Amino acid sequence: MEYASLNNGVRMPMAGIGTFLLSPDEAEASVLSALECGYRLIDTANAYVNEKAVGRAMKKSGLKREEIFLETKLWPAFYEQPDAVEKTLERLDTDYIDLLLIHQPAGNYISGYRLMEKAYNEGRVRAIGLSNFNEEQIKEILSICEVNPSVLQTEVHPYSQEKELKSFLSKEGIVIQSWYPLGHGDKTLIEEPLFAELGKKYGKSNAQIILRWHVQSGNIVIPGSKNPDHIKDNFDLFDFSLTDAEMEKIAAMDRQKRYYISTPEMLAGYAAFVPPVDEQK
Repeated sequence: MEYASLNNGVRMPMAGIGTFLLSPDEAEASVLSALECGYRLIDTANAYVNEKAVGRAMKKSGLKREEIFLETKLWPAFYEQPDAVEKTLERLDTDYIDLLLIHQPAGNYISGYRLMEKAYNEGRVRAIGLSNFNEEQIKEILSICEVNPSVLQTEVHPYSQEKELKSFLSKEGIVIQSWYPLGHGDKTLIEEPLFAELGKKYGKSNAQIILRWHVQSGNIVIPGSKNPDHIKDNFDLFDFSLTDAEMEKIAAMDRQKRYYISTPEMLAGYAAFVPPVDEQK
């Protein structure tokens, strides 16, 4: 395993399991499988409605709580609820969260950030950060915050490398974390001849080459899967390294092509949506 050092000294694993779009049963099985394979980073969110299942899997794994890096995200509907963090902790059945993010720059996200700062100062959260924020929105947070964000979770992959954003984040001491690091399942990306060539050289799959590129680029990755074989393969990244020349070839593939583009209408919809968190299994 390799680790990123966050701006407050917390060490975060470079690779983890994502649980987006997984049902509670699927999330529990996937997280348990991942922990058995050696993963120590788990990503979930209020909006995924599977936090209780993630908590159960952590307990069932038999691992000590401090061995697991648990990450979740506050949803806009809860930004103005004083007990939002407490309720999140209750669903996860844990005393603390390793990394808590603002999920979307929608609604009163300043209020949500204040909730996270309070939880951080009280020791219930070890690090805080942002998800899906652009540079302008991050600057707004930096201008008012008491505790700087440690992580930005956003879309990054070989077709959308966010080089300018990463340069800005680096100056601010913010680590980037990629959701959909394999490009939202785009076969054109996955099947790029370069990845097949490198996969043959290193005895790895195309996906493993892409994930290794992320890790060497400093991007924390959280690919999601409910297939135990894929979960195992997505973590088999730490026994080889790409050369500088190979990294440069992948860097040249950047098309600034995003699969997710936020709009004001989407953000308004996020602000209005209330996840059925109290109904989850």
